[in-house]
Amino acid sequence: MPRDDIRTLLSDTLAGHRMTEEEALSLLTVRDRRVWEIAAAADEARQERAGETVTYVRNQNLHITNICKNLCGFCGFGRKATDPGAYLHGREEVERRARLARDRGVSEVCFLSGVHPAFDVSSYEEMIGWVHAILPDVDIHTCSPEEVVFASEQSAISTQEVLERLRAAGLGTLQGTAAEILVDEVRQVICPRKVDTATWVRVIREAHQMGIRSTATIMYGSYESEADRVRHLAVLREVQDETGGFTELVPLPFIHTNTPLYKAGIARPGTTGREDMLMFSVARLFLDNFENIQISWGKVGTRMAQLGLMAGCNDLGGTMFDDEVSTDAGAEDADYLDPSAMCRITEDLGRPLRQRTTLYELI
Repeated sequence: MPRDDIRTLLSDTLAGHRMTEEEALSLLTVRDRRVWEIAAAADEARQERAGETVTYVRNQNLHITNICKNLCGFCGFGRKATDPGAYLHGREEVERRARLARDRGVSEVCFLSGVHPAFDVSSYEEMIGWVHAILPDVDIHTCSPEEVVFASEQSAISTQEVLERLRAAGLGTLQGTAAEILVDEVRQVICPRKVDTATWVRVIREAHQMGIRSTATIMYGSYESEADRVRHLAVLREVQDETGGFTELVPLPFIHTNTPLYKAGIARPGTTGREDMLMFSVARLFLDNFENIQISWGKVGTRMAQLGLMAGCNDLGGTMFDDEVSTDAGAEDADYLDPSAMCRITEDLGRPLRQRTTLYELI
């Protein structure tokens, strides 16, 4: 697209035009200094929609098991039960980690776990219940649509009943993970054992309609095309139009180093800085019904995270304390980011940093 056409598109979008998929694709494929013009427009949209404040949540990841039925090609975390290093934490260890989270003063506990082939709805109820008993006022952020569907199949009940039972056990918000790329042709390559696009969307809609909010994610940079990324964003925008249940978008660049997909020569070696900047920016401009765009500092690093805050993002995610999923895939320094380090990033931009809850209420 010629420079003048891009400037017109950006101006029109800031004035209220709803960007089409074709227009978004034309922006995602820019390869010259117009990237900065797109980022500047996204920053303006961020200022209008989310304000100047940069937010973060004080949270802790809680790993349950790395044993997984899916063993997706983009993942370096999952193991078979017989593999070296495979683990499944029991009640004592889960409760120990929950008490540690309590001592750290977190407001959110995020379960990170493989989809263990022996889990059913009672398994998830128990684990959520263990943590909820120790942290009754903390948002337990867990269970992707993939896990909800698997629990329903294992227990021979509907996905709605699974959600009802998990909420009764203490679930606060649903994880919008297992989305990867919501294009079935891509899913057949990168995560063939996971639910298809229609099923993922159905469960998310079901949760939102029940009043259970969720994140939305996109895992990009492995096998998909730019057009696939835009289609994914369009699916999310359609759901948000209907339910308004997404709290934020979390773009997750593919970490390639230790993944089977990359080792087999199927995936690229992750994203470039240009791709990351355009994903942040185009997501902000295209998703006109999302208030919050989170930047995953554990996957892009703190310097790119700061640039992302100038390209449409308004949230730094969580303190995390632990992220075996990213580190097992090859990401460095993905375990913990102290709020004082976040403050250095935001003060350098002249923007305030505020702690928030999972639902973006300021603390």
